[in-house]
Formats: sequence, structure tokens, C-alpha cells
Amino acid sequence: MKGNSSALRKGRYSEPGRIYLITFVTSNREHLLANLYCGRLVAASLNFSGNPSDTLAYVVMPDHIHWLVQLKKGSLNHLVRSVKTYSARQINKHLSRLGPVWQKGFHDHALRHEEDLINLARYIVMNPVRAGLVRNIREYALWDAVWL
Repeated sequence: MKGNSSALRKGRYSEPGRIYLITFVTSNREHLLANLYCGRLVAASLNFSGNPSDTLAYVVMPDHIHWLVQLKKGSLNHLVRSVKTYSARQINKHLSRLGPVWQKGFHDHALRHEEDLINLARYIVMNPVRAGLVRNIREYALWDAVWL
């Protein structure tokens, strides 16, 4: 993603009420989120009550996040920037480190109304199984979905 953050923003439009699949990645794909406490910090920031969004599903992988979210108000850029800024501060504090936690930019996909949300949520939360991190999603702590 390095060097492509402006390309990721091209054509981006934030629509309140729209559901988005958002993915963002740690800096240099470092496995900072393999640390369970750091992963939980990120999960908590996705669900922070001050966020102008409703989290529908997410999975925190060792080096990236998949987040299915319904935007209530504001912009995707502001929402993701808030989550990344807050979680980076908390992670750096916990690990007694300095420096970037996240790569610049993020990928987003605005869902069409006919897309099957439950199947997409299942696909998102099954990432750790497909990646070979666990054999069964019940063995993985860093995911949630409102339907499951």
C-alpha cells in the first residue's frame, strides 16, 4: 500500500447509512496485533461509543483489520483516522515503543444493498481459519459479528 494512499482515496465517497467493508494494515505489515492485548485495544477502538458508526463485524488479524461498519455520520476518512490514531497511541503505550503502527490509507468497499451481509460477515470472521492461525473460529479471540 505504500505510495498508493492517494489512489485508494480516488472516488471515495462517504454516505451516511451505507455499509462499508474497510481494511487497514499495520506499518510494514508488522505482526503487532498478534499480541492479544494490542488486538483487544484495536477491537475496543472499533466499538468505541463515540464513533459515528455501528460495527457489524470485524476480525483483527496479526497485521491487518477487516471491519464491516455502517457509517452513521461524517466521513470514512475521519472515522478510520480516529480509530487508527487512538489505537496507535494505546498500542505504542502498551508496548513502550514509538513510531507508526498503521500504514497510511485504507481500502474500502461500499456494499450494494443486494449483497448478503451475513455471508460477508462469516467470510470476514473466518479469515483466521483460512490463514491457518486456528482450526476453528472458536479458538480465535479477536472477532465479532452482530449476527453470529
